[in-house]
Amino acid sequence: MKSKKVSESMIEMREMVMPHHTNPQNTIFGGTVMSWVDIAAAMCAAKHCNKPVVTVHVDELHFISPIKIGEHVLIKASINYVGKSSMVIGVKVQSENPYFNEIKTTTRAFLTFVALDSNGNPTEVPAIEIENEVERRRYENAKKRVAAAKKLREGLEK
Repeated sequence: MKSKKVSESMIEMREMVMPHHTNPQNTIFGGTVMSWVDIAAAMCAAKHCNKPVVTVHVDELHFISPIKIGEHVLIKASINYVGKSSMVIGVKVQSENPYFNEIKTTTRAFLTFVALDSNGNPTEVPAIEIENEVERRRYENAKKRVAAAKKLREGLEK
């Protein structure tokens, strides 16, 4: 199976915060952001492996700053790490005030997806080609995150 560059599967989505996306404080409802994060990450994972994927884990979903009604939302997803059948996708969400060109990071998350074969079973995914220091840092951090999650699961199962 041929490896793929991280840049080959990157996803960028844009949305605009409308009244139906907001809570009583006129900021975006967290569940809406979570949905957009999951969609962008799923598209990234599917693009990397060219197969159907399912979300198996959401890790470190951080709401850093509120997003206000009328602001534009940019969601960026990129593959950070791959295992045999799993992929860790990093997602960064930014808001942009279209009137003042102010951009701020509002949300960060890491999601794990598994690729599925035609029978719905986990299947192998391509390795990733690391091309720069940012990708290497993300890969090493995701590798540590995967190991820590595995250790935690093992500790909880005893």
